[in-house]
Amino acid sequence: MKIIPPSFEFEPICGNDILRKIERAGRVCYKSEDKITETSAQKFVAVLIKHGHESVLEHAQITARVVCDRGVTHEIVRHRLASYSQESTRYCNYAKGAFGSELTFIKPCFWAEDSPQFALWRDTMQHIEQQYLALVQAGATAEQARSILPNSLKTEIVMSLNLRAWRHFFKLRCAKQSHPQMREIACAMLQAMQQAVPVVFDDL
Repeated sequence: MKIIPPSFEFEPICGNDILRKIERAGRVCYKSEDKITETSAQKFVAVLIKHGHESVLEHAQITARVVCDRGVTHEIVRHRLASYSQESTRYCNYAKGAFGSELTFIKPCFWAEDSPQFALWRDTMQHIEQQYLALVQAGATAEQARSILPNSLKTEIVMSLNLRAWRHFFKLRCAKQSHPQMREIACAMLQAMQQAVPVVFDDL
């Protein structure tokens, strides 16, 4: 059994290219293409966002690969304006050598490792792993054995959203009332996005 923290990575992002793409699309609305310069995109996009003209942000898309537990992905895929590809528990047989014949779980961020709650959680995950492997050994297929897999199971999901949808995602998933494990990964992603794409996420 493995216990790992959540993680993510974005496909290569060129923030300046994204801003220029948004500017080219946005200036069509005002027929102000003649005002495009090497340095005009950042200011123009900032004005768009300030005035709520966020539909222009839909012209740019960013893809992320997220490693988290399945409970978190249940929340992620509720965002409609996105494309998703997720690790399948129907076709991934964790009893096989490709997975080290073991299950991998995401460490809960809300329990210290020396707490009684974490000990109970860890023991439960170990028991589930044992029973999963026993089911497969007894002839169960991966899609049958998955019925006992918990939310804590590690999964990977590739998600592609346009920038407007990313803004909506961060507004909801970084909010204080969001689930702690959702906030753990979403807030880290927002910080990375703020560095990669200036202006678009600075106000969040």
